[in-house]
Amino acid sequence: MKFSKDGKLKIMQITDIQEGAKVSVDTMKLLESAVKSEKPDLVIYTGDQIKGYDVSYKGKSKEKLADIIGNTIDTILKPVTSRNIPFAVTFGNHDCQTGISNKEQFEKFYKSYPSCLGVQAEGIDGGGTYNIPVKSSDGSRTALNIYLIYSGTDTKNGGYEPVDKNIINWYKETREKLKEENSDYVPSLVFQHIPLCEHYNVLKKVSKRTKGAIPAFRTHKGEFYIIDKEKCSSDSVLLEPPSIPDINTGEFDAFKEKGEVFGVYVGHDHKNSYVGKYQGIDLGFTQSSGFSTYGNGKERGVRIFILDENNPKEYQTYTKTYRQLCDGKLQKPITDAIGKMAPTNFDMAKPMIAKAVGILACIIAAAVLLIKYL
Repeated sequence: MKFSKDGKLKIMQITDIQEGAKVSVDTMKLLESAVKSEKPDLVIYTGDQIKGYDVSYKGKSKEKLADIIGNTIDTILKPVTSRNIPFAVTFGNHDCQTGISNKEQFEKFYKSYPSCLGVQAEGIDGGGTYNIPVKSSDGSRTALNIYLIYSGTDTKNGGYEPVDKNIINWYKETREKLKEENSDYVPSLVFQHIPLCEHYNVLKKVSKRTKGAIPAFRTHKGEFYIIDKEKCSSDSVLLEPPSIPDINTGEFDAFKEKGEVFGVYVGHDHKNSYVGKYQGIDLGFTQSSGFSTYGNGKERGVRIFILDENNPKEYQTYTKTYRQLCDGKLQKPITDAIGKMAPTNFDMAKPMIAKAVGILACIIAAAVLLIKYL
């Protein structure tokens, strides 16, 4: 990868497509419109390309499963691969749930496309961890480095795995190797799926009664948050709690050690879209782009980054949504409306279930009384 002749680089982040065998028409409409409109130099997929728990993947032989997954990946990549745009991919918590490992998916499917970048880091399990150096327009130096990090999958107790310490050590080794090759630390962007624990440091803790307060769970159970306007960009959106790991293995602390990492961007929580600065590093969320899972209606979209080779840290970022890019109604507006209102995780579902049970109990009690006295 190189910066273009004008010294610029445009990156598009796409996350949480989450499709099964039958890919949503609206998903493809969004992806095609986004790529056609923005014309990125590089596209980065940050996990959950595949809806690993989809029924279309269940009960199949490995050979048949590979055919189905291969067709799904071919379809969702088409807007990029048909234009020979370079792309890179890491994985989320759902990709591996298909029964075919991330590493196998990377080597068998994604690397079969000539425009797929990256070589999996040696000695790292899970697939989807590597770095992409980007040369200056004249090819004389590495002007930017991009890290893709596999942030893990679900844990047995319902939470999410922390980033493997081996990956953090690999990052540190790669950082120092790049410094040796370039006589200084190289400005770097990080892309992964699951948010860092430090995301709560760009949010504002408020009372339950605060307008727009979002309830948090697990390590932040009983707390409520809104966007901190002093730390986040003006277009920031928070509609669900950042689903962070229960354990912090020190990933953020490693990133801030030398000051070369200036941004870490994630997906995972489909409705969130914000950028906040904490201790000199931008922590960003990008909303989902897939219509076969829950999301924020026509505000689903992609994120764009525009960087200058002479000062990558002073970059521009913005999102482009279905509403902005696409005309016409959604193919399944009712299904989407249900997905928009549905709880985003089991913790959020608990009070809704309890309330529904309570209402049902009242209805049954009223019916019993009516039968008894009428």
